[in-house]
Amino acid sequence: IPELKARNYQVRTLGERLAVNTVIQGTAADVMKLAMVRCHRALHDQGLKTRLILTIHDELLFEGPPDETDASVELIRREMAAPWEHEPPLDVDVGVGANWLEAK
Repeated sequence: IPELKARNYQVRTLGERLAVNTVIQGTAADVMKLAMVRCHRALHDQGLKTRLILTIHDELLFEGPPDETDASVELIRREMAAPWEHEPPLDVDVGVGANWLEAK
């Protein structure tokens, strides 16, 4: 991050904020990608037709048949709460609806 070496105080502090935020955002992105892969594999392994169709920042949007809702929600919550073995598990909110607005 070249701003860290700037002589100008404002530019240098920008670099410091970027340095801290890069680690946080990078880790969050890694967690999200692990959760996506785990959800995809688990849904496939269970023979469910529910599929991941979209990511929006820190949200995943799935689409599936209504008769799979309960099983899919349980599976997705479990896989997203622990993308790897660690304590405590991540807090996961799940919404269900006929469209994205209703699910929020």
